[in-house]
Amino acid sequence: MAPLTRNRATPGTDAPRQLNAIYYAQRADAGLIIAEATQISPVGKGYAWTPGIYSDEQIAGWRLTTDAVHALGGTIYLQLWHVGRISHPSLQPGGQRPVAPSEIAPQDSKTFLEDGTFQTIEVPRAMTRNDIDATVEDYRKATENALAAGFDGVEIHSANGYLLDEFLRDGANQRTDAYGGSVENRMRFPLAVVDAVVSVAGAERTGIRISPTTNAGALRDSDPERVFFPYVRELSRRQLAYVHVIEGATGGPRDIQPFDYAGLRPQFDGPWMVNNGYTRDMAIDAVESGRADLVAFGRPYIANPDLVDRLRVDAPLAELTREDLFGGDHRGYTDYPTRTAIGV
Repeated sequence: MAPLTRNRATPGTDAPRQLNAIYYAQRADAGLIIAEATQISPVGKGYAWTPGIYSDEQIAGWRLTTDAVHALGGTIYLQLWHVGRISHPSLQPGGQRPVAPSEIAPQDSKTFLEDGTFQTIEVPRAMTRNDIDATVEDYRKATENALAAGFDGVEIHSANGYLLDEFLRDGANQRTDAYGGSVENRMRFPLAVVDAVVSVAGAERTGIRISPTTNAGALRDSDPERVFFPYVRELSRRQLAYVHVIEGATGGPRDIQPFDYAGLRPQFDGPWMVNNGYTRDMAIDAVESGRADLVAFGRPYIANPDLVDRLRVDAPLAELTREDLFGGDHRGYTDYPTRTAIGV
């Protein structure tokens, strides 16, 4: 089960609650659940009611979920998230501008605020060296907290136009110091984060998500293959548990721009997880052909808590209700029935 932002943490504390535990327990047979993107610090927040992993209350809240999933024999990782420039001052400590590698605003991007509105994202502030060092420490501490909350491991969010992805790409990173310019320099901060997380969780419990051709926030790189081939080789050298790659545009066309995904796969000597618009037949073919070791399903899990069962018998999939995707209560969250309950 791929990470899915649903904006149902407790308002005011961003702590998960019993409702979240029920949601994940319903999907505990996924094989591996990667829980929704979770901010590592108050500065890492970009949307209303998304969960954190930096306070005692949040750790206790997540423990409700991990205990519920483990009681049903499931395995669950937490995705560690820093949104970077994809935020708004009203969501930031002290109303400050969000941080980013450079003072470049994302194009055509909005974020979801606690008044229920979507607001245009403003120009961020460029991170100082102290900001970078502090953020690496935030990732390390968040990893400690995730393990304390009972997670079996963590996934580093290095995709979808958020902070680590922003540092990798020359469309967002125009720094002239040791963290910008060459591909080697642009990888420096993301790899420092990886090393900090691994120092706590161990490589065997650390995965990472990438999206070489994402269009999130109109994020671009002049040559993504020149960036992601060496990046994945560095991840392989660290012997991570897996690489989770979004093929194509996040939640959109798989062929948004040319990219040699087949050539990227051999750069990583370990489990390779693929995602984005996979059907049952596509997933079977990907694994049987050796193009992937695992397939992550995202949106199909929203309306199909019994997705594993439905895929096993090739049953029809239920459709999600879009008005309940972000925020709200149990409706459109924990009230989707299984196929056996409705006789499908």
